[in-house]
Amino acid sequence: MHVGVQIGEGSPLSWDRWRHIVAMTERLGFRSLFRSDHYYNGYQKDSIDIFLSFVLAGAESSRIRFGSLVSPVTFREPVNIGRMAQQLDALSGGRFVLGLGAGWYGEEHQRFGLAFPPVGERMDRLEEAILLMRELWHSSDGHYSGTYYSLAGTNSQPHPPAGRPPVLLGGAGARRTLKLVAQYADEWNAPARRIEAYKEAVVNLERHCDAVDRDPSTIRRSVLMFTDLAPDASMSATALQRFIDMTNPGKTIEELERAGRGPWRGSVEELVDFLGQLSELGVEEVMFDHLCHEVDTIPEWIAADLAPRLSRL
Repeated sequence: MHVGVQIGEGSPLSWDRWRHIVAMTERLGFRSLFRSDHYYNGYQKDSIDIFLSFVLAGAESSRIRFGSLVSPVTFREPVNIGRMAQQLDALSGGRFVLGLGAGWYGEEHQRFGLAFPPVGERMDRLEEAILLMRELWHSSDGHYSGTYYSLAGTNSQPHPPAGRPPVLLGGAGARRTLKLVAQYADEWNAPARRIEAYKEAVVNLERHCDAVDRDPSTIRRSVLMFTDLAPDASMSATALQRFIDMTNPGKTIEELERAGRGPWRGSVEELVDFLGQLSELGVEEVMFDHLCHEVDTIPEWIAADLAPRLSRL
């Protein structure tokens, strides 16, 4: 199993720190570096624009794949996302991954004056965005006519090779999300909490793949891992509090766990066993959310002690 890093909104993020994280990810041998796409999550704090940050990642790295986990279509017009994606693909030689989602954080949209339609419309917009971007990327006379978006003869260059940039879709919604994964995704990413829930999602994905005559094995599977595991108790406590402040400020961990919204918690041995079960279900990569990204303590520990064990799964 490959190991990657995700940077969320657990700590403030500056340009200097992002440059350091890009270099650290390559130095420690991680497979990937992803960012969640939020204007804020939990508390508002210093941050840098996700797509601008990917220019630096593409220019200052040579090996890692990088991308969004995930970008909501409610933030930007899909023609703008698509054009940035094809430029990042060219800059990085195909290492950029475009992670997309329908958006979920209503309060964030309200504070920044962004429309937040009902979930059905957001899912429809997500599907249209994917179809439009495929036309934008690969057609010299791009036309698309949807309910929400359209193209009328685009030749947006440089055209990436077939299959690039890869589209990652995140989530495990049985009715719409996994249907879109089966139809359009190159990669499926889901949060990793319980084996039973993931098994159920796999069954639903395979059902949708059957409906569109697609081999489920053609969809790369990765998971996002939120955990308080760390090399010492102090760092573990900090990571846990960062998770709470990022996702449900003011709540206790007991309240989150009762609601099924807590991070994965357990021993290193239990984590390796858990990820081993996911590997048997086709998961190829785990991205650990780097909650304390002002220091390198946790990723250095993961790279030295955990990643070698996971590489044998």
